[in-house]
Amino acid sequence: MLKTETPSTQHPDLDRYPVDLLVDALVDDQAHAVRAVQAAAPAIVAAVEAMTPRIAGGGRLIYVGAGTSGRLGILDSVELFPTFSWPHQRAVALLAGGVGAMFEAVEGAEDDRAKGASDLRLLYPGFNDVVLLVAASGTTPYVLGALQAARTVGALTVGIVNNPGTPLAAGADVGITLDTGPEVISGSTRLKAGTAQKIVLNTLSSALMVRLHKVYGNLMVDVQANNTKLVERAIQLTMHATGADADAARGVLEQCHFQVKVAIVALLKQLDVASAQALLDAAQGDVRAALAGAVTPAA
Repeated sequence: MLKTETPSTQHPDLDRYPVDLLVDALVDDQAHAVRAVQAAAPAIVAAVEAMTPRIAGGGRLIYVGAGTSGRLGILDSVELFPTFSWPHQRAVALLAGGVGAMFEAVEGAEDDRAKGASDLRLLYPGFNDVVLLVAASGTTPYVLGALQAARTVGALTVGIVNNPGTPLAAGADVGITLDTGPEVISGSTRLKAGTAQKIVLNTLSSALMVRLHKVYGNLMVDVQANNTKLVERAIQLTMHATGADADAARGVLEQCHFQVKVAIVALLKQLDVASAQALLDAAQGDVRAALAGAVTPAA
């Protein structure tokens, strides 16, 4: 029996606990998720190192999963655009049962291996694409079908599982095993198994974006300032990075459509926004490299 399906021996009388002990048991069990991710750190490092050149070469992030695992993939994919201005078309998610399964379980969808393969093939994956395959059991047929289709075309595959010795981790180019063990509510992998998966997905995508120069220092400098809160965040980020006051930061940001990177380079190098953008373009979006660069005089 898979560890994630094995009844926990720690809380056999969970249903009889008073609320304070019930909450303690549920919260304390989540600590195992962090420890499982920490133990898998070498595999996570290997995944980021393998992912970065593929994505830098124009590839997409393609998330595949069923149930909770698939929903977590969707969540990670949709948050990359507002956080890092990552193009929607370069972060795609497949969920067994389709988009509707995000909100209502589609029974049996995860058991269709052929559908997993065909859904992935419809995305026309290529060599530079990175396919993140998430399944607590490590045996989900839909996800294994997608794995097979991805490997056929040479896409990079990263398997994220919660059980040791499973075919998804073994079959992927990089296998990340999060050994979270039995759930406090037996078999409910939306608990610490899901928490561990969420941490890994956050870590993989965030580390990737840092490596792709979407972060300056620890500042979110490629944020999409498309609402009042994010406009204020862009101003604060620019002020923090440059020492400019709010009026100066806002003034430059308004000139460059609230692109924080451009505003930082313009303010620190005392340039107009077009020259700042040219430096960033020459530096492939790397703020540090742009700040070190020289402006080429116009002909």
